[in-house]
Amino acid sequence: MESRGDPLVTHTDFVMVPTKDFERAIDFFGSVLGLPESKRYGERPGVEFETGNLTLSVMQSDAFGIEFKPNPNPIALRVENVDEARATLESHGIEFVAQFDSGVCHQAIFHDHDGNAFALHHRYAPADELPDAAKNS
Repeated sequence: MESRGDPLVTHTDFVMVPTKDFERAIDFFGSVLGLPESKRYGERPGVEFETGNLTLSVMQSDAFGIEFKPNPNPIALRVENVDEARATLESHGIEFVAQFDSGVCHQAIFHDHDGNAFALHHRYAPADELPDAAKNS
């Protein structure tokens, strides 16, 4: 693929995770997932949680003039062991909607209390290895 010069975008700084119940979201991301909180948005119901390489900006949508719509596309959260992480979340009442092995990684899909989709994700294949189905396309 040809280079088009310097990229316009250099990194992804954060993704917004909408919530209708700010306090419950703080408990889920901080206590259940164990993510460190890095910033509060003062008087407005917004908080940032760090995942190691991406910030989750959890915001009570209506307080920012944004219509609440849960994210239907999973945000993949890296874990060491999908089965163990799933069991931990299930012990907190989280229900999973799918689990699969793609040929390069294990994933288990769930929704938070607001209906936002997330995936527990663990890549076991080398980063440059493609699944057989992708090699034939």
